[in-house]
Amino acid sequence: MIKYFLSIFISLLFFNQSLAKDVSIKENIDLEFVCDLEKKIIKNSEYNYQTFLAKDLNEKGLDKFEIQSKKPETLSIKGLSLFLSESAKLNVKVVNRDVVLFKSIDQQNNYSESGIITRKTGELIHEITRNIKSENSEKYIFIYSCIKHDEKV
Repeated sequence: MIKYFLSIFISLLFFNQSLAKDVSIKENIDLEFVCDLEKKIIKNSEYNYQTFLAKDLNEKGLDKFEIQSKKPETLSIKGLSLFLSESAKLNVKVVNRDVVLFKSIDQQNNYSESGIITRKTGELIHEITRNIKSENSEKYIFIYSCIKHDEKV
């Protein structure tokens, strides 16, 4: 449990540092993962960062999560959400030997999605924030364990 919170903390710290440099694509990759949902953390009017295990949820993992990047600034994320699948919307794009980091915010700055995957361990954290401008903002954090399905490059 501490491992996940530490991962989230590190990813948020990494996000803050990367915002100064929104695009940093250092590698061309073409990866496909199969991911199992491990936990979901919810913060809304009903729950205050309450953790739910995958076995207690009716949600499935990701059958096909794809990441493609091309230097110097192209990043494509498919299979995580429809919002992130539109690569033109990605505001933060970081790809290096160790991690892939991405974030997107809607035009009204009221909805965002972000994620970070560690390429070596396959740990994926996907965060959705709704009603950002409201006092009752909602946050959903999904923690996945991913296995490379097919590495093409």
